[in-house]
Amino acid sequence: MIFETSILKSFFMTTIDGNNKICTLINVFTVTPEKHMELFEVLRTATEEVMAKLPGYISANLHISDDRKTVTNYAQWSSLEHFQKMMQDPKAQVHMKKAASLAIDFKPVTYGEIWTHTIRTEEIYIPGSVSI
Repeated sequence: MIFETSILKSFFMTTIDGNNKICTLINVFTVTPEKHMELFEVLRTATEEVMAKLPGYISANLHISDDRKTVTNYAQWSSLEHFQKMMQDPKAQVHMKKAASLAIDFKPVTYGEIWTHTIRTEEIYIPGSVSI
């Protein structure tokens, strides 16, 4: 089956839309640079093997800061209730404890209200790209 690229992006990418009433988790982990990849792999594995199989899971995005001292998990759940149920899941708890043990500190915060702003497509500059 062939999809138009824009359809693929909206179907397979995390969508931030103020009209969607979902639960967004932003969890910022502070870590020593030596442990950033180990933490990243624990979070990636937890997402692929546990979180993605739980009811209400929508997406997860992991970010590593340029200085390697912060790993951020931006995840979406269909509701706060689904997120809270995940927090009680024994398999999820194993991974969360491992991630916590690698971090100096972490701060998970959930959000139900968001606002977004995006520039028009013709205003986007990507080095090496061709103007439209």
